Amino acid sequence: MKRVTIRVPATAANLGPGFDAFGCALGLYTDVTFEETQSGLEITGCDEAYAGPDNLAYVSYCAVLASLGEELRGVKIHIDAHIPICRGLGSSAALLVAGAMGANVLRGNRLSTQGLLNITNAMEGHPDNLAPAFFGGLTASMVDNGLPVSVSFPLHPEWEILALVPDFDMPTVKARAVLPEQVSRSDAIYNISHGAMVLKALELGDEKLLCNAMQDRLHQPYRKHMIADFEVIESLVRTNGGAFCLSGAGPTLLCITRNDALREKLEQKLQGLTRANWEVLRLHVEFQGARVIWAEG
Repeated sequence: MKRVTIRVPATAANLGPGFDAFGCALGLYTDVTFEETQSGLEITGCDEAYAGPDNLAYVSYCAVLASLGEELRGVKIHIDAHIPICRGLGSSAALLVAGAMGANVLRGNRLSTQGLLNITNAMEGHPDNLAPAFFGGLTASMVDNGLPVSVSFPLHPEWEILALVPDFDMPTVKARAVLPEQVSRSDAIYNISHGAMVLKALELGDEKLLCNAMQDRLHQPYRKHMIADFEVIESLVRTNGGAFCLSGAGPTLLCITRNDALREKLEQKLQGLTRANWEVLRLHVEFQGARVIWAEG
């Protein structure tokens, strides 16, 4: 194999109380093509600032080759990204997953998906975005003895996921900096109980239960002040019966609903907000994770 294109879905992590644990793959994609050359590195399709050896697709590509004990040759990488950067939709995880899978495919598919998850999690530090990007669907993950463990959960087929994407970004490093080092016992119990209910509500399609359960005390209260219009949009979504949460660290906001009319209502109301411009993306759950969409031997 000399050239391969990997397609990776966007992901929404946390889902309210599932901080650094829950994640869901969504129908928005980044395609990354890898072509081996004799020497050198060439990266196209992204801003020049990201076209060097610290590009995450290249970093994970190199990490997998090192794990395989393979020689690092030259490579051309082309990125066709439709996942917004630094918006809380897993753009960084998508590049890590693409690079790992691209290297593995080009060198004979010798590592399992779990093996690739192990390698990329060592770089990312938490598997909440990586797991759904690799496996698709809704996942919950933990790290045990330094290795990620992920399981999949069922989803009711009638959920509609609306991603409200603003015209400003928020790097994850900045979003993590506002979080406290310690939390109270009551807040920890609150999130554990609500997280369990979120998973069951998503399975049953129980919108009322999901709206009540998708509350958080570990990260959203500290991050919402960094996001223009957060409380206004939260009130708007909840008043109209939708479940509401940050997507990952934000600033994208998620509305999960079974009400087909909610999207139009949101679009109309969002036009009246003046602090930021918001785009409403109607996304389906992507049950297939990262995959090869084109290969040339």
